[in-house]
Amino acid sequence: MTQSGELYVGLMSGTSLDGIDAVLIDLASAPTLIAAETLSFSSGLHRELLALCSSGANEIERMGRADRQLGIELGQSVTKLLSIAQVAPNTIKAIGSHGQTIRHRPPHAEETHPFTLQIGDPTSIAELTGITTVADFRRRDIAAGGQGAPLVPAFHRAVFGSNKPRAIVNIGGIANVTVLPGDNKSITGFDTGPGNTLLDHWIQRHHGENFDRDGAWGARGVVVPELLNQLLSDSYFAAMPPKSTGREYFNSQWLDHHLNGKSLRAIDVQATLVEVTARSISEAITVLPFVNEIFICGGGAYNAHLMTRLEALLHPRLLGSTAQLGIAPEWVEAAAFAWLAQQTMQHKPGNEPTVTGAAGYRVLGAIYPA
Repeated sequence: MTQSGELYVGLMSGTSLDGIDAVLIDLASAPTLIAAETLSFSSGLHRELLALCSSGANEIERMGRADRQLGIELGQSVTKLLSIAQVAPNTIKAIGSHGQTIRHRPPHAEETHPFTLQIGDPTSIAELTGITTVADFRRRDIAAGGQGAPLVPAFHRAVFGSNKPRAIVNIGGIANVTVLPGDNKSITGFDTGPGNTLLDHWIQRHHGENFDRDGAWGARGVVVPELLNQLLSDSYFAAMPPKSTGREYFNSQWLDHHLNGKSLRAIDVQATLVEVTARSISEAITVLPFVNEIFICGGGAYNAHLMTRLEALLHPRLLGSTAQLGIAPEWVEAAAFAWLAQQTMQHKPGNEPTVTGAAGYRVLGAIYPA
């Protein structure tokens, strides 16, 4: 293959904790995906990362070990990706690694010192691969008064922007929306609430499955109106952007609190959780009448039942996937962090202040040379 000199690797380990997404992408002009691979965490690391998302004993020791182990597995994922693609490491400009978020405490009235924490030791990635690594993208935006999230809207604008108003919806563990107005006006974006995280948790609890394939289990259930209204009455959904959230908020404890004392079929709870995701996304979009095109990315794009509900709630707006715009849904976020790494290497900003609420544009991330 012809080498452009603008080859980047993007690494994403998201809220769903379903593995490491690694992409090799050519960013010389329009982003061109060359290779992509998903690698599972080792079982012990997966359990530890999940546990670290909540407070527990001996956290600093455990975090330090998990940070190193994850850094090694991220580095190994790059080595495997480049081997599959038959691309030499010395042709890669840089790796952009998101790392694994284990705490996200964005600005709000009760948070005196907002912070966000992603682990996955970038020095280990650089050492194992021999490739310059860019990481720690979110904290600079927090330091500038922003939410530190979502960061992908800047990438959405650069890659999926059009003269037509459109929305890009990422449905990972947490769902977020980017609204692209179709002109030079400022874009908007924010986390809408839970995406797959509660769905995955509930089917794991009751069936031992990592996710509800095609949404088939949830599709057989019946939405419980009382529970739906109770869940959607959470203050997060009514809050105005900028706003961001994570597994620290929308988790099993949050769900169990709302289920307390209720005798419901597990399958109906799953159906209701699908509706929570669909309603929170659709309500974020339908207040914006100029948006007529919505493109979905993230694992939720493959939940057929969720997509059916979104199509019904968003009708007559066009609903599609980012595959129609050139990047398959499962690779968009990893591609975004490859692009963010390029922005950092070129000393260009990676945030969107109108999205995160930061005081201004900032160059994000820290560079760990090869």
